[in-house]
Amino acid sequence: MSPRVLVTGAGSGLGKALATRWARSGARVLVTDVDPAAAEAVAAELDTRSLALDVTSEESWEAARQWCATEWDGLDVLVNNAGVGAGGRIEVVPMADWDWIIDINLKGPVRGCRTFTPLFKAQGSGHIVNVASMAAIMNLPAMAPYNVVKAGVLSLSETLRFELAPYGIGTTVVCPGFFKTNLPDAARNADHPGVNVTRKLMERATVTADDVAEQVVQGVAENRFLVLTHEDGRQSHEFKRLQPEAYEAQVVSFWDRMRSKIEGENP
Repeated sequence: MSPRVLVTGAGSGLGKALATRWARSGARVLVTDVDPAAAEAVAAELDTRSLALDVTSEESWEAARQWCATEWDGLDVLVNNAGVGAGGRIEVVPMADWDWIIDINLKGPVRGCRTFTPLFKAQGSGHIVNVASMAAIMNLPAMAPYNVVKAGVLSLSETLRFELAPYGIGTTVVCPGFFKTNLPDAARNADHPGVNVTRKLMERATVTADDVAEQVVQGVAENRFLVLTHEDGRQSHEFKRLQPEAYEAQVVSFWDRMRSKIEGENP
């Protein structure tokens, strides 16, 4: 039978690419998004189903669980993709931005995992996909909010990898590098040069959302835990692990250059 897949934040960007890739492989896909119109548009394009889902709302998550139980008699793959961006130096980021990004990027996946784990346990099967970021591994300066929530998603995923495996539940965490997306459009960052750098890196990226989606679907099929979607990301991961002092020197050099730009514009 066709796998049943729920993707959050699937109204645009990577979420849409993931929904599209699974749908084209023959999966039944539930396109969810906080914007019902966006979800409906993608679902219509893919000839699949849609549902409004606010990842900050436990009631919304429970409604999604009930939908899957009623319409599909279960779920095979939960994809916690929905996310936002926030950054800046620690002293300039308001606590409201911390609350905002934690509620969506970290507590959103937590809510999703809590909601669907009992269903997966009852089935004796299921797979959780949490979309983190290379930011979870590299932890570059002036990105504390984004780094922290994505590192939290990585930690959550590693915990669940072992906790849920005895129940037949797989876990995959995805750590993409830069690719073209609309993430900066809704990002919050008081240090504007940081936003500009992110936009430039995204524009220069050769890896696309479709490329990332392809690797995620393959990773789930192979029951892989960690999916590093970019070659430079894989190299950076190994560089930091094997040559920590050289890695630290590069970060110091990067921050010296970035700090002069930020402080020149936002002293």
